[in-house]
Amino acid sequence: QVQLVESGGGLVQPGGSLRLSCAASGSILGINVMGWYRQTPGKQREMVTVITSSDSTTYADSVAGRFTISRDAAKKTMYLQMNSLKPEDTAVYYCNVQKFGDDYWGNGTLVMVWS
Repeated sequence: QVQLVESGGGLVQPGGSLRLSCAASGSILGINVMGWYRQTPGKQREMVTVITSSDSTTYADSVAGRFTISRDAAKKTMYLQMNSLKPEDTAVYYCNVQKFGDDYWGNGTLVMVWS
């Protein structure tokens, strides 16, 4: 079992930055993919970015060049640095890990980009 807790969301003006964190507890042995997803009301949850255990990364076209995913295995924490935020980035952001074929999700953190 893995428990995930996101933090770092909030209200930011367009063009601003935020850094989200996802802290894992429990055994992280076997986790091979980690990522960030987001969801707005009435829409499906969408992939923002993922990183593999070999540090290969993938970004959605809408965030490429603005967002950066990273991880600190020693701290069992994953990060999402979000720069040049736009109103369309407003969403609840969830962290996800895949371990031995199972998906684990955090409860989400709200990011609002609004002037």
